[in-house]
Amino acid sequence: MESIEYLKPNDISELQLISAENKSRMTVIAGGTNLIPEMRDGVRTPKVLVDVSDLPELVGIQLDQDSLTIGAATTIAAIAASPVIREHVPILSKAAGELGNPLTRNRATIGGNLANASPCADTAPPLLALEAAVHIADASGKERTVPVDKFFMGYKLTRLGRGDVMTRITLPLPDREAKGGHTKLGLRKAASICVASVALMLLKKNGHIAKARIAFGSVAPQPIRAYALEALLEGNTINNALLAECDALVKREISPISDIRGTQSYRQVATGAILRRNLLQAWS
Repeated sequence: MESIEYLKPNDISELQLISAENKSRMTVIAGGTNLIPEMRDGVRTPKVLVDVSDLPELVGIQLDQDSLTIGAATTIAAIAASPVIREHVPILSKAAGELGNPLTRNRATIGGNLANASPCADTAPPLLALEAAVHIADASGKERTVPVDKFFMGYKLTRLGRGDVMTRITLPLPDREAKGGHTKLGLRKAASICVASVALMLLKKNGHIAKARIAFGSVAPQPIRAYALEALLEGNTINNALLAECDALVKREISPISDIRGTQSYRQVATGAILRRNLLQAWS
């Protein structure tokens, strides 16, 4: 293995200096649960590793009057255990608690889970359904905000550029009347890689769906929002006819592949089934 330079900034200012000097060569690492195995297998060969795991500005969960902020280097375990997350956005708490195993959750971070841009990223569907946004600082320190539904650009591709560092994730607090749902389908109960997942938020007003947000994982090249399904649901009531329409539309919204964990047809059927289940639970 080639020699790798390892840098660990003490604060954001030092991180910006490192980014400015190394933006064409640097790779950001926090938990390393995806990066280290890729380096071991020769898939990734970074020249400069910049460790942001202990930067206080990138760690923590903050509740404001109408929003929630999660530092990008906050561990998945901290998110799963947070009473604030559990109370205000339980679908994210549930997804975090089902990611990998305890060892992985104690190291992996929410920023890394998104930046890795895997189709089966466990936190991506709930963050999509919650209309979260990613905050990114470039090498000069200038920050931009990218909605999560615009962050993924394809398989393992994001809007992170050279020298960019994800700093935090923000999401508006859901309406108190909104109901959520999340299901991850795996081949076993623990430490499973997602075969298909769905996350949704429904807001019901006057007996109709006033707002619907639906997202899927592991059924497209990247985690996706189901815009057509959302449009179909809004203004309607949940009944057998609407659920049948949803089931037919799911097959056009997703584009799953066949692999060792499941076939394309299985993923299509399974996604429709877990969507129906979550719609009924959120509606009732």
